[in-house]
Amino acid sequence: MGLRNNTGVSEFLLMEVTEDPKLKPLLFVLFLSIYLVTILGNLLIILAVICDSHLHTPMYFFLSNLSFTDICLSTTTIPKMLVNIQAEDQSITYTGCLTQIYFILAFGGLESFLLSVMAYDRYVAICHPLRYTVIMNSHLCGLLILLSLCINIGDALMHSLMVLQLSFCTDLEIPLFFCEVVQVIKLACSDTLINNILIYFATSVFGAIPVCGIIFSYTQIVSSVLRIPSTGGKYKAFSTCGSHLSVVSLFYGTGLGVYISSALTSSSRNTAVVSVMYTVVPQMMNPFIYSLRNRDMKGALRKLISRMPSLL
Repeated sequence: MGLRNNTGVSEFLLMEVTEDPKLKPLLFVLFLSIYLVTILGNLLIILAVICDSHLHTPMYFFLSNLSFTDICLSTTTIPKMLVNIQAEDQSITYTGCLTQIYFILAFGGLESFLLSVMAYDRYVAICHPLRYTVIMNSHLCGLLILLSLCINIGDALMHSLMVLQLSFCTDLEIPLFFCEVVQVIKLACSDTLINNILIYFATSVFGAIPVCGIIFSYTQIVSSVLRIPSTGGKYKAFSTCGSHLSVVSLFYGTGLGVYISSALTSSSRNTAVVSVMYTVVPQMMNPFIYSLRNRDMKGALRKLISRMPSLL
């Protein structure tokens, strides 16, 4: 079913990445490189998990889903930025803007839920190692992914449909490099009270659930690890969480940076730069974090790369 536009709006204007013509080719190459590295890195993670039977465990099953989500989230924002830089046209269609809002909400929320699910996986592995395979069975793993996906699809659909009901006036400039639901709502000249209530509610509930899940899991993990008598045992237990903790810190750290930037600075360009980093940097760095800090993943990637010439 096509999107219906009763407002008369045909397009929005996104913020220009730079006003300096000399910098545009450099920024185009930079964002194109970031995008290609993101796609290639996450695709290698997915292929390594699929091809190596040693990685057919819940931990790497969730990691491959995280990599797929990173690919989708990056594809939602970066290609449109590249097109706008190359064409020197900052417009985005009404339908394109709503589509971008939907997928940013869906995949951004899904990434947060996946990080919480991965924290729970580490909690079970460390606190209940003898029952790990029983608890984290394939049925539960699939159910956790499906539940996370349904929740975030429903949340994204709800916000997108509510934006669809808004009317817009003459000021259609979005102070970001991509369409973001809060900024689009600010441009509406109709009543946005319900939209704002839904945003606060969804942020409080769907934002708090993954964060509380991560905090609870690591509280239990720390408590369990501290009871291990040997230093070597403590290090081994903590080392299995290192990559995940790094990814969590990067994801929520950049998200916190966006919030602080928007609260402390009046410069819309500074906020826009920080916002695009939130949707670009974690997705690019996640494969490096897991491949550099994880011995099994490094071994699987080496095998995969060595087999590639024979597969081509």
